[in-house]
Amino acid sequence: MYIITGTHATQSTFFTSTLSYFVKQPFFQRRTYLDSREWRLFFASGVILGALIYTVTVSTEGFFVSSVSLWKFIVGGLLVGFGTRLSSGCTSGHGISGIASLSKTSLYAVITFIIVGIITANILGALGL
Repeated sequence: MYIITGTHATQSTFFTSTLSYFVKQPFFQRRTYLDSREWRLFFASGVILGALIYTVTVSTEGFFVSSVSLWKFIVGGLLVGFGTRLSSGCTSGHGISGIASLSKTSLYAVITFIIVGIITANILGALGL
């Protein structure tokens, strides 16, 4: 993606550009999101379609298998969304695209993600969650 378009294929930007269709707040109406949202929507749809095809053709576990309760998914999703906005990108964006382009900011973000993840896992484990 980067070689062809000069754009990093990060999921948080794809999500934000998709939200520009529905949310009219200035942040989501930036020219960057509006000018590229059509191809980004196709790209994001391909990611979802690829997972669906894999699940139907290869996976033996079905569509959604998890022992995690719904409230934990919701709280986790909200925290990940907050962290994504706070760090100006997602883990895949910083960890794959950012580090590959030698971004110091992305390196620091990934180190922070790992440290916070380790601390959070230990706290939740100690609480029995």
